[in-house]
Amino acid sequence: MGKLYERIDGRLRTFIEEQHIFFTATAPLSGDGTVNLSPKGLTGSFAVIDDRTVAYLDFAGSHNETIAHLRENGRITLMWCAFQGPPTVVRVHGRGEPVFRADPRWKELLAHFPDIDTRPHGLRAIIVVRADLIRDSCGFAVPFMTYEDERELHAQRFSREDDASLSAYFEQKPDIATSMDGLPGLPLPLPPAP
Repeated sequence: MGKLYERIDGRLRTFIEEQHIFFTATAPLSGDGTVNLSPKGLTGSFAVIDDRTVAYLDFAGSHNETIAHLRENGRITLMWCAFQGPPTVVRVHGRGEPVFRADPRWKELLAHFPDIDTRPHGLRAIIVVRADLIRDSCGFAVPFMTYEDERELHAQRFSREDDASLSAYFEQKPDIATSMDGLPGLPLPLPPAP
């Protein structure tokens, strides 16, 4: 039987922080817009800010739907599945916002991620999510899977970029400055990393 939570603390916080992968889901307001579902990983790229607020690092990639949807309407759901141990699925439904490099909150938020070197990954935003609804459910149908290690491909690909070349990379991609549905995405040119 699923349970609702008032806050992200105790066992719930421990469970979330121990997972190696989580998923984000967003959608535009338009009924015929593209729903987006993305896996997120990289150890150290997720943080619980307080008992109702979480954040994760948004790294370089070839699409930008999450940021565009959040800029338009703020709706987001995060989901974690237990692939080991007792079967559990946790969802945080809330309002999210992308915080960009030029934002005065950037350095303070980045301090919540002390265990990850963001430089080789092309960090483009910090996504901050304020929980409206926190709930769990059984994960009876979620398979057992074993975590082996982090993939090194992302860091290998983006470690050769500096701020200028990363901005140029984003500018040549069709779904970065605007989403697949034409919504405003990542503001370009990318400001230098503080």
